[in-house]
Order: sequence, then structure tokens, then C-alpha cells
Amino acid sequence: MPRALRNILVTGGCGFIGSNFIRHSLFQDNFSGKIINLDALTYAGNPENLEDYQNDPRYVFVQGSIENAQLVDRLFDTYDIDTVINFAAESHVDRSIHGPAQFMQTNVMGTFTLLETARKFWAERNDTLFLHISTDEVYGSLGSSGYFTEATAYDPRSPYSASKASSDHVARAYYHTYGLPITLTNCSNNYGPYQFPEKLVPLMILNMLEKKYLPVYGDGKNVRDWLYVQDHVLAIWTVLEQGALGECYNVGGDNEWSNIGLIETLCDVVARETDQKSSELKNLIHFVKDRPGHDQRYAIDCQKIKHNLGWKQTVSFTEGLQKTVHWYLHNMDWVKRVQSGEYQNWIQLNYQNR
Repeated sequence: MPRALRNILVTGGCGFIGSNFIRHSLFQDNFSGKIINLDALTYAGNPENLEDYQNDPRYVFVQGSIENAQLVDRLFDTYDIDTVINFAAESHVDRSIHGPAQFMQTNVMGTFTLLETARKFWAERNDTLFLHISTDEVYGSLGSSGYFTEATAYDPRSPYSASKASSDHVARAYYHTYGLPITLTNCSNNYGPYQFPEKLVPLMILNMLEKKYLPVYGDGKNVRDWLYVQDHVLAIWTVLEQGALGECYNVGGDNEWSNIGLIETLCDVVARETDQKSSELKNLIHFVKDRPGHDQRYAIDCQKIKHNLGWKQTVSFTEGLQKTVHWYLHNMDWVKRVQSGEYQNWIQLNYQNR
């Protein structure tokens, strides 16, 4: 039987994947509980992503950090939290290279704070679940063949992936040491609506629209597995309802692309959607110095979640890219507010004084 989900604490719910998950959850006919969204509203957290749910009685927004133990305790107590989904994380590799301290603080110590509160409040309960969301980057780098499985040894190569690997280990330790009801997911590269423009797909789309250079690290042959965000949140919901305690589930797109191949394909899609010449967009491609520790290839084997839980991808890469490009083209006001920082003013007006 699927788990009954009642009061879900979603951390980092104003970010890209978190806001898409909340949207998906509130559309579920069988969900009548509450979602409490705890988000610190750092540069990548945008409550506008969920503005149309502000008056939904099932949705509660709280601005604050997962490192604030007093606040997290209060939320568990006030809302009788039975489920935690930990999306909250600093997640941009380049930023972690230039400023690793905040990644360690948020991703490791923030996760520790959540786990400690859950351990305290759930000591006498057997109807709870802590789902920790992680990344395939914890596994390190692959050569030209092979796939990451749930049994692959961790080998993180950047401060970001090291911080996520550390938080994964802490979560597993709380399952084995304290019996805390933990599951984990490790996903491949996501793309889709509401993604912050520093990430590869939206950055390239927006640069194409502005006829700016399309920067490509190194020779562009680094390979990533791409997963449409709505398929990812469907996988998360599946793990929430059916996932076995103590288990990790890899979530991938079965969809490997070199960076240069992805960008060239994206040029074709944007050209069709905007009545431009694809060749002119491809002329904007500009190779730049590779970043330090750039992993060569990620590829996920996600047969476990498919076979054990019945999940599968529903959006092809062609369809996903078209949907993504269409969304950005029709949400340029959102883009402009994010790029200009104006959304931070919106946050101050609507949340800072609450």
C-alpha cells in the first residue's frame, strides 16, 4: 500500500526542482495534507515560482534556513511533520569552486540539523519518512563506458559534490545508527521550467535570444545524462509512496548528450521556435578554458527504480527541450526579474517583514 502523506516539510521548495515538486504534489487528487515549504530565499530561491499557490490552504511558506535548529523544531511541532523532503542545497559547481564554505555549511550542517530534529520528534513514531535528494555527481567521473549504479563507490571531484556526498553519508548513518526512516535519491542533470538562468540549458536559451556567445567548457565533449524535471518529481513522488527504507534510488533520463551536442540541438529547437537560422545560432558557440576538476562523463543506471517501483520516464528529450524553450519564451517577465535581481525586491516586499 502507498504511504499516506499528510504534513510534508519541503526544504528548498522555492528552487527549481523543489517548486516543480510542490506544483506536482498539489495537483495530486489523493493528497489532502499540507506542504510546508522552508526556504532561505538565497539568490536561487524565488517564491514567485509558487505565487499562484499562496492562498491554497494546503500550502504554507516559511522563510528560513535549514541550519536554524530552533525554527526547524518549531515547524515539526506546529505542523506535526511526518515527511521531510530535503531539496535545500547550494548546487552550482562553479560557485562551489570559488566559494566552498557555504556549500559545506548548507549541504552538510543543514542536513545534519534536519536529521537531528527528525530524530527528536519521531522517536516514538512509525509513520514517518525522510527523503534526502542528492545528485549523480557524488559518484565521480566515468570513462567512455559504464554506468553509475546504487552500488557505485562515491568519488566526488568538486566541493559541491563532496558536500552532497557528505550529506548522503550522514543521512545513511542516521538510518543505520538510530533507525531513522531514510530513503535517498540520486538524480542526473535536470532541465525544465523555473530553472535559474546560471544553469546550462536556460543560460544557452537566453544567450541565443540575446545573440550572445554560447560558452562551452573545454572541447565540449563532456557527457551528461539529462532528465526532464517533471519526470524527476514523478520519481520522487513514487519513492515517497513506495520506496523501501534505507534504500537509495538512482533517477536518470537514459539520455546521454555531450555538452556540445546538447547545445547544437538546442540551437535547432530555439531556431524553430523563434524563426531564426540554426546555423547563425551555432556560430555563437565559443569554447572557453575548461573548469577545474571537470568530470568527463555521468551516466545513470536507473533500472532499480523502474523494476522495483514501476517508475519510468514519460517525456522524450525532443519534447522536453521544446517544452523548456517554449516556457522560457513565454515567461520572459520572470526571466527579466531574475536576471536583474528585481525578484529580490519582490521578496523583500512580500516576505521580509512577515
